[in-house]
Amino acid sequence: MKHLSGLVLLFLTMATAALADDVPPPWAYGFKEPPPPGTAQVPPGSPGVLSTDPQKYGLPGTDLTFTRAEIAPVFGPADYFPGEHPVPPSIVAHGKEPVVWSCARCHYFNGKGRPENAGIAGLPVDYFVEQMLAFRRGDRASSDPRKPNTPMMVEFAQGMTDAEIRDAAEYYGAMKWTPWIRVVESDRAPKTTISSGMYLPIPEGGDDPLGNRIVEVPEDPALAEIQRSPHSGFVAYVPVGSVKRGEELVTTGGGKTVSCATCHGADLKGGTLANVGGVPGLAGRSPSYLMRQMLDLKNGKRHGARTEPMKPVVASLTTDDMLVIAAYLASRVP
Repeated sequence: MKHLSGLVLLFLTMATAALADDVPPPWAYGFKEPPPPGTAQVPPGSPGVLSTDPQKYGLPGTDLTFTRAEIAPVFGPADYFPGEHPVPPSIVAHGKEPVVWSCARCHYFNGKGRPENAGIAGLPVDYFVEQMLAFRRGDRASSDPRKPNTPMMVEFAQGMTDAEIRDAAEYYGAMKWTPWIRVVESDRAPKTTISSGMYLPIPEGGDDPLGNRIVEVPEDPALAEIQRSPHSGFVAYVPVGSVKRGEELVTTGGGKTVSCATCHGADLKGGTLANVGGVPGLAGRSPSYLMRQMLDLKNGKRHGARTEPMKPVVASLTTDDMLVIAAYLASRVP
């Protein structure tokens, strides 16, 4: 049965790779199978029911402890290390009831985020503001309509004032993006289940053929899923050889596109373009997130002043091209 399940997954990943480029690869959006044709956009996600577990959880390096109900509320999540970041504005720490969740609930107080959302630390302030306004206008959508994060962000942006958006942008923009992703080339990846769009290794262990996917999992599943530790990062399993293939496309364009350094800086840590402004860094960012953005750009799901220049850049890229680009970018030291 073990070998049979491995073969089934291998055939699934091969079938996924053979899909037309306009069908989003499910792994990038936190699913295991593509969306059925005609799938409608899901509504914004729900905060769910908080755990009643009375145990207090702590982390190395802090004396603070919290129950699971204190760790994960959408209005005022636990802050294990308040001395490691500036005093957050209210919209970051507490959100705005009843609609706008605390930014830190999903993106953490350090802006690192998780594969199912986005790492927002170190983004240029003007870029951050523009993207929030794009959400507000409905100018950002998801290529996989089952993913709830985008409609959630639309709802949050519509519930925030311009001043609150700028407060959040300046708070996270003042932080540097530091290493958070460890890239491992492999033919296999851990067997996983999915929790709210994030891949988690199953408790029983074991692995499966990786195929033409990237599987991004927490370094420590309990620290990520239960305690939402801002000190515990992620490991991304990428196909063997993908980093080298991605390097060619990123650095030269490979005859299909332009070098990413043209806009994102020689070190891929961000830059500034005339008449556009700040351009985000790419080095060391989540490959799942990077993959989604390239797909969404190619599929016409993102619009805006800094977005339009990217559309011809991704127009000729295949899904395989995007995968190896994401693998290489994630492997770079930020």
